[in-house]
Amino acid sequence: MTWDSLWTALALVLLIEGLLPFFSPQSWKRTVQQIAQLQDGQVRFFALLAIIAGLLMLWL
Repeated sequence: MTWDSLWTALALVLLIEGLLPFFSPQSWKRTVQQIAQLQDGQVRFFALLAIIAGLLMLWL
């Protein structure tokens, strides 16, 4: 992996993360409020699922 690939990946993450709050800010706010009400263990579980999904995508 080169630095260019890392910067490209980071740019894509920022682009994707910015789409929902840009196009639907009210929906994004509700989602963030719901996430804030989750227990720490629940947040960690979903984070672990995201990590595993990302690793599987890289592996494939």
